[in-house]
Amino acid sequence: MPNDEHVAVLGRGAAAWNEWRATRDEMPNLSRASLRGLDLSGFDLSRADLRGADLRGTNLSGANLSDAHLDGANFFKAVLDGADLAGAFLNGAQFLNCAQLVGARNWQSAFRDDALACGASVPDGMPALGLGCPPNALHAGATERSE
Repeated sequence: MPNDEHVAVLGRGAAAWNEWRATRDEMPNLSRASLRGLDLSGFDLSRADLRGADLRGTNLSGANLSDAHLDGANFFKAVLDGADLAGAFLNGAQFLNCAQLVGARNWQSAFRDDALACGASVPDGMPALGLGCPPNALHAGATERSE
């Protein structure tokens, strides 16, 4: 579940969010947050926990998503033009396609499923999440429910 304070600050706009981020060394928790249709262009979402977030129709143009945990997030009609995906975690991302991905910067270094190779090699290995849960925790729950 997302941290309510983090969601509230996000709602104040890019300038307020980026200033707030600059004064804190914590990893924003926006996991499973409903961010559908928001304009998050230019937001510093680096290292943010966005696992399972609803990003349908969200404008992430020019956003800093480096090292962000986006595993299982829904990217249906999300705009990623110019977003920085360096080292981002995109495994299990839903409705993300190569057309969206290649419009972003540094997408080749993002950890992603083979289906999102998009003509580039997929980085080897998965660094530790550092979020207090196993790397496949989000996906393990989905697998258990489907069995």
